[in-house]
Amino acid sequence: MKTLLIADRDKNERTGIRWLVHSYGIPFGQILFAGSAEELFSAAEKEMPHLVCVELEMIGKHQWDEFRRLMKRNRCTVIGMTAEATFERVMQAIECKVLDLWVKPLSPDRIRQTLNGWYRSNQEKDTSGREEEAANKDGVSYHDLFLPGDQQKYASERLMLIQPQHPRWVPRLYGFLQEHPFFSQTSLLPLSDMVVSVCKPAGDNAGEVLHSQATHLLKEWNEQSREPLLVLIDFTEKEPRSLHEKYRHARQALEIHFFKGYNQVIVVNEPLQWRSIDPFLSPQEQRLWVDMLQQLEKERVKAWLYQDFLQLTPPYPDPGMLRIRLTSILAQVRRFMKSHDLLQPHHEEKYRQMFETILYEPILYRIVQNFILFISDLLESAALHQQQGMIDVVEQGIQYIEKHFANPNLHLEEVSRHVGRSPAYFSHLLSTKYGMSFREILTQVRIKEAKKLLLQTGLTVQEIAYQTGFHHANYFTKIFRIKTGMSPRAFRNQKNV
Repeated sequence: MKTLLIADRDKNERTGIRWLVHSYGIPFGQILFAGSAEELFSAAEKEMPHLVCVELEMIGKHQWDEFRRLMKRNRCTVIGMTAEATFERVMQAIECKVLDLWVKPLSPDRIRQTLNGWYRSNQEKDTSGREEEAANKDGVSYHDLFLPGDQQKYASERLMLIQPQHPRWVPRLYGFLQEHPFFSQTSLLPLSDMVVSVCKPAGDNAGEVLHSQATHLLKEWNEQSREPLLVLIDFTEKEPRSLHEKYRHARQALEIHFFKGYNQVIVVNEPLQWRSIDPFLSPQEQRLWVDMLQQLEKERVKAWLYQDFLQLTPPYPDPGMLRIRLTSILAQVRRFMKSHDLLQPHHEEKYRQMFETILYEPILYRIVQNFILFISDLLESAALHQQQGMIDVVEQGIQYIEKHFANPNLHLEEVSRHVGRSPAYFSHLLSTKYGMSFREILTQVRIKEAKKLLLQTGLTVQEIAYQTGFHHANYFTKIFRIKTGMSPRAFRNQKNV
């Protein structure tokens, strides 16, 4: 694994180069930053990076000799960066024997070409050396692992994939395995994210022996490291297969860690097959989520997520499909955030982090736990907003109704849009405060105004019906009688009694 050190005083330049490295898929195991010459010297001494991209202007005149000695002693390849392509800068680059000189503003194509070329060249050297070492030892090579080959050559060999949670631990893991007793009889092939062990167990209980050895290995590793480790043993041997085929199938089976997690030994006896599912929420499930969120029911949300994601049994669904399903739920949560005015910066940042967790977190259990915490935080904020702002929102809605009740087409959606809430949520606020629905409140306002007009004006019943938002006088009379116990005319006449 190669380490890249980006040394530039401009944080945006450092971040931009790292982004390009990731977007081009250049597999550096570690990317370090330095914002000053002092940080550069310290990182180069401690981490011994393989490649250093350095802004030449960062290094002071009195520091050049030290910089050159440090790069030579640690055998670092240097790429120079400068904003001024002057003769002095070119000479400095030549003295440092730079691989390339980049002139700002940096060219993404130039960066890609240089870094890709350097990485390929050094990877070929490393791979060639490892292949020669492995081949001299017992004939197992990277070619056998990555390229189709003889199905009989490794017919009796078994693969053990040993993967740390974070790829940066592979070098330390490889050193640990080289010192481990039973790995002296196997071939170890370190990769960018794991170590592959090719072994040839004997006897009818080969599976038990390998499982026991792997368990012992995991225990010893945990005694000296906090890094989670997963050990997978492939026993899907129904017919002779090449080492490449065994590795390909074992690598696919390794995805089972999405459901099982790390710090355990997994034995695979059958080829891994994913169960087909519809990743999107059904209309009924969408309505259920809307209801759970609107009612601020944290326990129902927690129970639903546990039931849907943490009680799965083999054959498991494709992890990619489950991630899509989780993003479908996140879309419902996003609508809830908008309708409840939960778009403040801290909520937006947590939403972004949750989205990235769903996409990239390797363990399903952690995704679900983070999701529950995220939703719980939103529901608590929504409850607080409801307590603090419900009265204002409801009163704004009532004022709007009192102003526009004469419109016969006035409806809940229009009023809720005016106060910036969803119709369902605003209706919930109305019923919470007044114990009545929107339609009942609107009718009450209209009847109250009709009483005033009947007593204070000489307008006809039909004119009053139209002025208070009723389409027809007969319907107005019917509703008025239900609400008051008498007809409009009887109500008007009683003032003369």
